[in-house]
Amino acid sequence: MVKKQNKKSALLIIGNEILSGRTKDSNTQYIAEKMSEIGVPLSEVRVVPDIEQRVIEALNALRQNYDYVFTTGGIGPTHDDITSECIAKAFGVEYGFHPEAYKILEDYYGEGEFTDPRKKMAKMPVVAKLIPNPVSGAPGFYVENVFTMAGVPRIMQSMLDYIVTLLEHGDAVRSLNISVQQPESKIAQALGEIQSRVPEVDIGSYPAYRDGVHQTNIVMRSTDEALLQSVYDEVETLVKGL
Repeated sequence: MVKKQNKKSALLIIGNEILSGRTKDSNTQYIAEKMSEIGVPLSEVRVVPDIEQRVIEALNALRQNYDYVFTTGGIGPTHDDITSECIAKAFGVEYGFHPEAYKILEDYYGEGEFTDPRKKMAKMPVVAKLIPNPVSGAPGFYVENVFTMAGVPRIMQSMLDYIVTLLEHGDAVRSLNISVQQPESKIAQALGEIQSRVPEVDIGSYPAYRDGVHQTNIVMRSTDEALLQSVYDEVETLVKGL
């Protein structure tokens, strides 16, 4: 029986504040871990500035190559929040006030507080389906395989909790790791040979230098738990031999 392949996903981070270093990106790790848990591994991450053409080009490239694409950032009320309009242009669909989103925001802010900047958060591809935002009201949205979320971590996480219910889950990606107080060069060849024999298990080697000692962290990842354990045992034997 042929094992069904997991769906693959990508993340597009939009915002000058990430590229300038002013805002620390904590969303990537959260999304990557969540996608591994549900068997939809994150295979690529791109960061682009608030420039329309750059956003559209990156989005079109990712959505054609991955089953699911997540975007974070650029759906707020300010002039540089351009993500929603860029997505409409990428798909070639109408951009304007989304009736359902408008009503949600109107009810959330109430009479007199639903200002023009806040109304901007109801503008998106009019064909989009909404992603609930229990934290601050303004919804995210999705069109086909592209899911658009806020960049604020707490809001993004609440949106992602809803999104995972819409995705086709696969086998969870499990990981095991071993640390050895040796430089990478000591084990590079042996790890390479194991990787070539067992491509179903992804083997990563990550150097570190702590307290004057060279260390290497070896991380093994796979959806096949039996095969993962077999490789772990082999690497453990290799490490003990050092």
